[in-house]
Amino acid sequence: MLSNFPAIVKKHLGKLPQDDYPVLDTQTFVSTWLSFAMDQSVTSMRDLFKRLNNRGIGMDISTFSKASKLREKKIFIDLYEDLKKEQKKQKGSNLKRLTMFPLDSTIVALTSKLLWEEGWHQVKLFSGIDLFTGIPEGVLIHLGLGQGHDSKYGEETIAATPENGVAVMDRGFCRLSRIQELKKQEDKYFIVRIKNNIKLEMRENGNYRVGTGEEQVEARVVIFSDREAKTEFRLATNIPIMEKRRASNEEIADFYRLRWQIELLWKFLKMHLKLSHLITKNKNGIEIQIYSCLIGYLILQLTEIPKEAGKSLLDKLRYLQAFMCEQISYVHWFRKLIPRC
Repeated sequence: MLSNFPAIVKKHLGKLPQDDYPVLDTQTFVSTWLSFAMDQSVTSMRDLFKRLNNRGIGMDISTFSKASKLREKKIFIDLYEDLKKEQKKQKGSNLKRLTMFPLDSTIVALTSKLLWEEGWHQVKLFSGIDLFTGIPEGVLIHLGLGQGHDSKYGEETIAATPENGVAVMDRGFCRLSRIQELKKQEDKYFIVRIKNNIKLEMRENGNYRVGTGEEQVEARVVIFSDREAKTEFRLATNIPIMEKRRASNEEIADFYRLRWQIELLWKFLKMHLKLSHLITKNKNGIEIQIYSCLIGYLILQLTEIPKEAGKSLLDKLRYLQAFMCEQISYVHWFRKLIPRC
């Protein structure tokens, strides 16, 4: 196998305890969740359990379900943070130029009757993505919020904007008080689409008064039309002087178009890492599964494969899948790579 994938597994999963629980140790528990997320041949956890049980790894669904409900999700969060650090180390620093940080939320429906009885109908997941490192940052998980307008939430995600980064937000995040607060930040910037029903009044200095009343705020506003979307975009921003000149309106519009990258993140997580199918029936398990998807995403970011096999994350996932099929499951594969105590 021409890949650094085994080294990644040994370095990060090799740290996990193998003897902390008598029936289902942490390393097997984490490996099982990652196997479900990354194995393209598995459509349900029951299918995975049958494969494990038939080939020497005992796994009981009730034990696994109990563990998903009661065990600390910190082990998954810590693994996620370790992988982020390694990715940042590989990418290096980018403080001399602006880094785009598109952010948004996505909805994942919950179908369990048990969750509906508790008032949880869906999960709203917030995140941004640092386009320099490719890392999802500012992950925030809300359960049972209904549609819940983004303007009310997402503060933690916006706060995760990297130094010298630009938070790129759709109009769902537009709130005049938020724009006022974002203007006060140092070394962090923003582009936010203004709602069409908000009043704009141009000033002599070229900026606009945005809104009315006590919350009225002054900001630079870039207005452009998109022929394909057949709509007008109005963007408030505080982008600084770039290379001794002011960023043009066209550049601001191009920066905003990069917001689509967060939608591509949601698409990949849902289509290829099973984020669209939350299988557990409790809050703790849901959060564990979401972090398992993000861990799988970062593993793919770090994984290197031969050039002829491609370079996209999907190419990497397919490359790993071809070798995984020789190993019965990712759990079996991980155990071959990491000696058992």
